[in-house]
Amino acid sequence: MAKTSAVEKNKRRRKLVANHAAKRAALKAIIQNQSLPIEDRFKATLKLAALPRNGSKTRIRNRCEVTGRPRAFYRKLKMSRIALRELGNLGKVPGIVKSSW
Repeated sequence: MAKTSAVEKNKRRRKLVANHAAKRAALKAIIQNQSLPIEDRFKATLKLAALPRNGSKTRIRNRCEVTGRPRAFYRKLKMSRIALRELGNLGKVPGIVKSSW
């Protein structure tokens, strides 16, 4: 089980990303628009830098919804390999059966 503080911090980051997504996208569009004057683009760069760092989508860490584990994460199932194996052995994940030979 992962530390509760790490899981909660990641949840706060997800909320910040949702709140600032539109503003960040608008500022990035201004910055990348070559037809605008350089002064306007520079002001947009400063505004983007003033936004909270945790509002960036790249700061979010994919975590297992069962255990909170940050590594070995399957995106399609939203869980780690360890949780997948345990739930698969118990028959709680449809379509997963233990292989034996």
